[in-house]
This record gives sequence, C-alpha cells and structure tokens, in this order.
Amino acid sequence: MGRLAVACQQVSASLLRWFETGQRNLPWRQQYHPYEIWISEIMLQQTQVKTMLPYYARWMGRFPDIPALAGAPEEELLKYWEGLGYYARARNIHKTARILVEEFDSVFPMRYDMLRGLPGIGPYTAGAIMSIAFNADCPVVDGNVARILTRLFDLRTPLGERITQQTLWNLAGRLLPKGRARSFNQALMDLGALVCTPQKPACAQCPLREVCLGHRRDVAAQRPVRSRVKAPQALQVAVGVLVEGCRVFIQKRPPHGLMPHLWEFPGGKLHPGESPEAALVREFKEELEIGVVPLQKVAMIRHSYTSFKVMLHAFSCRLEDSLQQPVLHSAVDGRWATLAELDHYPFPAASRKLIAILREPQGWREQGKTREGKEQHVATTL
Repeated sequence: MGRLAVACQQVSASLLRWFETGQRNLPWRQQYHPYEIWISEIMLQQTQVKTMLPYYARWMGRFPDIPALAGAPEEELLKYWEGLGYYARARNIHKTARILVEEFDSVFPMRYDMLRGLPGIGPYTAGAIMSIAFNADCPVVDGNVARILTRLFDLRTPLGERITQQTLWNLAGRLLPKGRARSFNQALMDLGALVCTPQKPACAQCPLREVCLGHRRDVAAQRPVRSRVKAPQALQVAVGVLVEGCRVFIQKRPPHGLMPHLWEFPGGKLHPGESPEAALVREFKEELEIGVVPLQKVAMIRHSYTSFKVMLHAFSCRLEDSLQQPVLHSAVDGRWATLAELDHYPFPAASRKLIAILREPQGWREQGKTREGKEQHVATTL
C-alpha cells in the first residue's frame, strides 16, 4: 500500500472517530430525508448554519414536502427565501420541485447522473444528496472541504485553477471510506465549520493535526491560495419612495437580468456628474412616464454584491401632477401599497433595509433630517 493510501486511511479513521462524538445536532440529520438534505444544502451555499437555521425552519413549516413546494406560487417562494440572496437558487428549487412531481412522482432519483440533470443541482449538491440521504459512495467538495484538503495536503496552486479543482475532487474520492459516505462527508463539513475555519484555524483541537502537512509546515493559515479577484465596481444609485396618501409605489422587476421577479422602489444609476435628485427625476420619466418632485433624503444605504457595490440614495417624493399614473416600461407589474402591505412582497436586502427605516417611529419627514449624511450598511449576494 502506497504512502498516500496509508495517509488517506488515517485521515478517514480519525475523522470518523471525531464525528461520532463531535457532530452537530442539525434538523436535517434526524431522518436524512432527501428533500430536507437538498433544501439545507442549497440554503447553506454562501451562508453559515447559524444564519440559515431560522430560514430553514420557516421554509419547512410552509413547504414541508415536494408537492407543497411545487404547488406554491413563485412570489411566495421568493418571499420565504428573502434575505438569503442568490434568488436564482430559489427559482431553480421551484423548477426542480415541479419536475420531481411531474416526472418522478415526488421522489428524488437515487442516481447521481439524474440528480445532475435537475435545475440548480451541480456536482457538489448531487454528491451531498447521494451521500448524505442515500449513503452512496459519492465525494463532495465545497468551500469547507476545499479548505481542509488544501491544508491537509499543502496544495499551493490557486484554488480557482482547474488543476486544483481536479486534485481536490480526486483527493476527496481517495479519502472516502466505502459504505461510510454519509458520516465521512458530514464530518468534513463539520470540521471545516467548527475547527478548520477560514481565519485562525483551531489546529490544536483538530483530529487530523498529526497528518496535516499545513499544520506541520506552519502554513495552514495561508491555505488555500486564493486567485486574484477583481475589485468590485462602485455604483451610485437613486431610488424614490413615491408617496400618495398612506401608500407608496413599488414595481416588479422582469423575469430576466439582475434580481428577477423581486419588487423594488423605482430608480436607477446616476450618470457621470449627475446629482441623485436629478437621476431620480430622470429615471421616473424614462421608466414610468411620470414627473416627480424629490422631497428629502430618507437614507443612504451601502449595498455590497458579489461583483459590485452600490451607494443607494433614497428620497421620499411626490407626483408632479396628481392626475398622472405610472406607465410601466422595464417593470412587469406595479402597484400602490401601504408600509404594512410591503411584508407580502419579496424585496432585495437593501430595499428591506430601506423599508425598516421608513417604519421607524420618527416618521419620514424627521427621518429625512436625521438620516441625512448617515449611511446604513447591508451586504447581500445574488
């Protein structure tokens, strides 16, 4: 038996022993239902367990099984996903649920290749469902697993390179003990979340420290090697809270492009040299064919996306002519709603932050004074 094979056996045995006593008590680990594994894995992409648990509980309370999910309106689904970001994942969940109902009698197929053919299920998610739900011998490589393996074997090529990804998947397959995929893959996930963390890994508590090259060579904190990432583009955006009596105007984004099918306050990007107020007036003219008068600034919200960051200038405003009615151009729906009614619509995270500001006891007018020049910070992903 070669040196690598011996090391892989040591890793597998040590990790399984650790998992027997150190595993996390998570709701989808009670019965290992494939539906619950699937939803948990999609929610956990780019999100930590402690953050997603309330979303998971609320989701399962409303959509306890595949038929309930498939039969729900998309807008309700997006509302329950609100705050997790990457809304395309929620739409793919909906598509997959309907396919499972129509073609698989609401039962997950127990074949990796068939899972890979479903919307939103990539190599990692398919491997997670197969191994955790069905205990099939399928490796998994996500961010946690990649971090562990690059430290364990001291991989020095950048994480984003194809050769690195191929090496990681090969190693994950070599390490996987036959017939123990459910426990082993979850052990890797727990180790990455609890011990082999991105910052300040707790090497002294790690069951793999004796065989970890990164620990031996004191380079664990420098692994994985990251590829160079472009600096996010900075954008200035103006949005208007158009008030008519006790209602505000909201519109629904089209089904394609950024944040499809989510609701928003009208507005858009500032042109070079343009003031936020001027941009607001121009956007309302171009997109809704109405004239508006900006009243006062409600808030400034800094909003970070994956590839760009936005400074959102939010103003309360009124119609220039009360007889005018919005004419939709880019949006697919628009309506007047009270602040309380906004809870029924799915909004991006930045808009939710704005809605929370609008609801503060000081009221909009005073809020416009107190928020002037102050920034509210919110980060989200799409």
